[in-house]
Amino acid sequence: MAQAYVTETGNGDSGSEHRGPRLRRLLDRWRADRGIWRRGLILAALALLLALVMVLHAQIPNRIGNLGSLTETFLPWLGLFVPVLVVLALVRKSASALIAVLVPSVVWLNLFGGLLVDRTGSGGDLTVATHNVNAENPDPSGTARDVAASGADVVALEELTATAVPTYEKALAATYRYHSVQGTVGLWSKYPLTRTRPVDIKLGWTRAMRATVATPEGSVAVYVAHLPSVRVKMEAGFTARQRDRSADALGEAIADEPLKRVVLLGDLNGTMNDRALNGVTSQMRSTQGAAGSGFGFSWPASFPMARIDQIMVKGVEPVTSWTLPGTTSDHLPIAARVKVAATGS
Repeated sequence: MAQAYVTETGNGDSGSEHRGPRLRRLLDRWRADRGIWRRGLILAALALLLALVMVLHAQIPNRIGNLGSLTETFLPWLGLFVPVLVVLALVRKSASALIAVLVPSVVWLNLFGGLLVDRTGSGGDLTVATHNVNAENPDPSGTARDVAASGADVVALEELTATAVPTYEKALAATYRYHSVQGTVGLWSKYPLTRTRPVDIKLGWTRAMRATVATPEGSVAVYVAHLPSVRVKMEAGFTARQRDRSADALGEAIADEPLKRVVLLGDLNGTMNDRALNGVTSQMRSTQGAAGSGFGFSWPASFPMARIDQIMVKGVEPVTSWTLPGTTSDHLPIAARVKVAATGS
């Protein structure tokens, strides 16, 4: 028995002792390798180029296929190139490439590292939700029930069709006493709605609306918007001119809003990084960026890659923001809780 014990202990110590020399031998070989700094210069250049793209994304022109907006839409995903470059640098045994990869790593963390931290809080006095329900949704009644189950006080729906509206109205009637549908967007609320009207976002038909929600803590102007879709075409690139014009018109409407408390709910078909939405994003805060956890991607529902559905606020304090479980739509619904009290008039 004693002999067996000594044998097992010896094997364990031997493994530990061997790991140290192996690591030292590897480092010695790298130090003795005179080509370690000369190899992988192309990889080092690619790493620095990646960092430049992330730092100077706002300088990438939109004149050719809206390349700048396309890059900004998927900007967080550029971080996936970092581990790839690290592996290639190790395979090439290139110290130059390994050091260069530190640059895009730092840049990415500076841009998006804050989103990896849980910023959700507690409290708040108003819960809002928004969902692009998809015009071809096979189960609008089930989708409505799923969104109502979130407990939201105010719900915005986009991409409503004339044939589906009665189904949504019936499914949501028990939870939301007040509602208004304007064109293809609608707002359902537990609190009274006044001054409800469509908002012209330069499309020729109604895809945006505005209403005053009389919450117990004070009146809030709530906007619902569904900006035009963007397309990626081989011959034209990232086509988004109509979306960009609508975003500017929406920004002007919000800037002219007389109430200080404003909430924007909707599918903006663009991310917070997209410069084309500056007319809106320059005057409002994203609840996900201020009080969320993670990136909160909402589209496509099967494999979310971008947060193009937004909840944005002005004169209202975000408390927490989250993505709701999927429905039969191609978008994920999103929700946020905000503090209305003592934040404006």
